[in-house]
Amino acid sequence: MTTFNPQLIVEKPLSSPNIPASSIAAPFAPVVSIPDHPRNVADSQVTLATCPNHDAQVPTEKNEVWTTSANNQQQQENETHSEKPTTGLQRTPSSTSSSSTLTQTPVDAENNLSRVSTDALGNTYPEGGRQAYLVVFGSFCGCLMSLGFMNTLSTYNAYLTTHQLAGQSESTIGWIFGIYAFLSFFLGIQVGPLFDSYGPRLLVAAGTLLLFLTFLLLSWCTQYWHFVLVFSILGGTGTSLVFTPSIAAVGHWFYRSRGTFTGIACVGGSLGGIIFPLVLQRLFDTPGIGWSWAQRILALISVPLAVCANVFIRSRLPPKRPITKANLLPDPMIFRDPTFTLVVAATFMLEWGLFVPVSYLTSFALSIGVNQDLSYQIIAVFNAGSCFGRWLPGLVADRYGRFNTMTLTVILCSISIWAFWLPSDLLETSTETTRLALLIIFSVVMGFGSGAGISLIPVCVGQLCETEHYGRYYATCYTVVSFSTLTGIPLAGSLVPAAGGRYWGLIVFTGLSYALSTVIFVWAKATKTGFGRQLLTQRF
Repeated sequence: MTTFNPQLIVEKPLSSPNIPASSIAAPFAPVVSIPDHPRNVADSQVTLATCPNHDAQVPTEKNEVWTTSANNQQQQENETHSEKPTTGLQRTPSSTSSSSTLTQTPVDAENNLSRVSTDALGNTYPEGGRQAYLVVFGSFCGCLMSLGFMNTLSTYNAYLTTHQLAGQSESTIGWIFGIYAFLSFFLGIQVGPLFDSYGPRLLVAAGTLLLFLTFLLLSWCTQYWHFVLVFSILGGTGTSLVFTPSIAAVGHWFYRSRGTFTGIACVGGSLGGIIFPLVLQRLFDTPGIGWSWAQRILALISVPLAVCANVFIRSRLPPKRPITKANLLPDPMIFRDPTFTLVVAATFMLEWGLFVPVSYLTSFALSIGVNQDLSYQIIAVFNAGSCFGRWLPGLVADRYGRFNTMTLTVILCSISIWAFWLPSDLLETSTETTRLALLIIFSVVMGFGSGAGISLIPVCVGQLCETEHYGRYYATCYTVVSFSTLTGIPLAGSLVPAAGGRYWGLIVFTGLSYALSTVIFVWAKATKTGFGRQLLTQRF
């Protein structure tokens, strides 16, 4: 007669006063129910039923049982040949010579629990781990490819005004870069909800492909409308598809250290802003290469960056399906939060001024007599300062408050504009060395202060919403801000001929934008802390 071996079915998870059930769950997490009376489980033949939390049948082996380290702790202490628990699933000898025991132990449970943080809304964040750090690396590569291209606008502007588009005005050429920057941010209105609903995989794949095609097709562009179609529309769309998920994905994995790791990811954009201009300058001046092959070489450089971004950028929260009109369009109810509304207004003014030096710094250097090589390198100096500005302020912000740090960096930018950039244009009687020194100081200080804008504004926005709505809040913010980038670059360019070919009007426009941004950021913090002494002392 055949002996019937009953299945042991899990009805509820094991718990321990020392180890939470959630911390010992494996990917398929089979747990055997324990009878109320003492019993030597290892002497029985056990067949595991289908795991209740998964559809797949768990493979089993005869004369094997599944136990947890928590429920066999006493037994392991009494065994003379007990081994120290290791991570994952471990096979250990049982009391029967022909049987074995698979022991499931926590994977660095205490370390994982000590890292996890929880925000005021109850959302939890792993705050580290292999997957989280790989996401940061993938976002770093995505930002290097997309924001690196964005931070090279000054190089492209200076070259086009003296070559393919030499007959066009500064304002007309400015629309190429204004439309590009506009689409890079405006398309976030769709990219953000798509990220929330489907994750970053398809978005990043499409964006990196479009950016690769942008570099490739630029090599054949000669007419104004060519640059509008390729640089502005194709490049702006690709940048948005890569840039938004790269920033939003980091916010899914970090809360307490979000400023630090968002800053590390954004450093990629500054590094790209160093590499791309220097590569272009060297290739432009190399006989036999010039414009066309310079763009094709950038396309080749972008390939490994695209691969890393596609492989490593991941979201953590389960996707919300399907997309509806309600979650695709901005929710006007978001603007009922006065703090969020003020943050959007402050960011609008900041970006209105930020893209002016990003687009015109090289042209300005040429206008005051700086030699061509150094003029093309000055944007790399600006982005070198931005490298530190995207990381260090994030580190400070996690300790002393995100809004506090953001306000201080905007004040630093305002000082650099009025104290260094404006005098470098007005002091015509000064030597070229003095004006160049002022320009270099401005580039380093402004680069450092403006770098915080990319890394800290997403963190400030994320501080005002639940994590699962982060992509939507971020996209709504930058959809409004995108109109500042659309108008700021050509508007500033039109001030150059109005000032007789000099740049002081453009510089004053930038300084006023940052001054207004400072006031509004202080007001935004005051909506949470009040205008009293706590406005200066409270960490927020």
